[in-house]
Amino acid sequence: MTRITEIRNAVVPISSDIANAYIDFSKMTASVVALVSDTIRDGKPVIGYGFNSNGRYACKGLLDERFIPRLTEADPEALIGEDGNIDPARAWPLLMANEKPGGHGERSVAVGVLDMALWDLAAKLAQAPLWRLIADRWNDGEVAEQVFTYAAGGYYYPGKGLDALKAELRSYLERGYRVCKIKIGGVPLDQDLARIEAALEVVGGGQNLAVDANGRFDLETAIAYAQALEPYGLFWFEEPGDPLDYALQAELAQHYAGPMATGENLFSHQDARNLLRHGGMRPDRDWLQFDPALSYGLVEYKRILDLLPEHGFSRANCIPHGGHQMALNIAAGLGLGGNESYPDVFHPFGGFADGARIEDSMVGLHQSPGVGFEQKAALIAIMREATET
Repeated sequence: MTRITEIRNAVVPISSDIANAYIDFSKMTASVVALVSDTIRDGKPVIGYGFNSNGRYACKGLLDERFIPRLTEADPEALIGEDGNIDPARAWPLLMANEKPGGHGERSVAVGVLDMALWDLAAKLAQAPLWRLIADRWNDGEVAEQVFTYAAGGYYYPGKGLDALKAELRSYLERGYRVCKIKIGGVPLDQDLARIEAALEVVGGGQNLAVDANGRFDLETAIAYAQALEPYGLFWFEEPGDPLDYALQAELAQHYAGPMATGENLFSHQDARNLLRHGGMRPDRDWLQFDPALSYGLVEYKRILDLLPEHGFSRANCIPHGGHQMALNIAAGLGLGGNESYPDVFHPFGGFADGARIEDSMVGLHQSPGVGFEQKAALIAIMREATET
């Protein structure tokens, strides 16, 4: 029986000059954890790694004070599944012991970090890619060998004009992406429209361009943007208003016929259920972006997916936020509609394995055990250095 002998918790800076409509990333950080096991392979312990997606700061205090102690103090046998391997689903209720319902906040991020590391460790112990473990457990073994992905970028940079924006998008196309996403809401509407039209000169039709307001707009502004955006036929109009303002989202659906996307800042199956009940989301065109790494991890994300059918949605409506390898494994193993990618920003946490090929916005899968961190040299180097493993 494998035991976790040590848990190491570190904070890594992922700061940059970029900004979206709501925040800048000048002081952004991420938590990185390492679960060291007593299973030895090639003379070294098998280690599971995890981190949190961008946009939420490192949660070192929560991890150190509550969630890591619960894991280390648990009976080791309580973590073991029927196959004799560590089972992250059995760890989840142990992590959430003595937590009141509601008020999900940043604790969902802390649990998500540990959940990722547990899945990485479990798949490595099983000597299988994580997507295979997920598919065998929850998808009758069916795997999407290629997954849709889009390049997320187009942030506001100091001094970055339209030519620089076009050059950025052109570089994504050269790397195999067809669909790209840019930020809106950080400048007046007329300037954003100029950015959109510049982007369309590069990517082609609106079906190849998504825009993201990062929750910036009140209803009046959201409607004004919707009316201006609709003629472009965009891939989607993302998170126009506050993520918890379901009434705004529902009302906007009456004014915008094109696809919309939201959900990346909802961190529980209860919040997801409220969006599905009250947010006016349309299964025939809209997208759900719940981020497994921020919303208590894969165990809770599976609960979210189980809600979808009663509201007319399917897994094909889901393209998780995060732009990292964990979400790619989940998208492949559970048959989701796709996965975000950050080819250039939040390096090295964004993007896929070093050898991953992207063609027409489709990406293939890694074949290494675990999440695949070891196939991304800059990322695994930082994770090992930060956790001294």
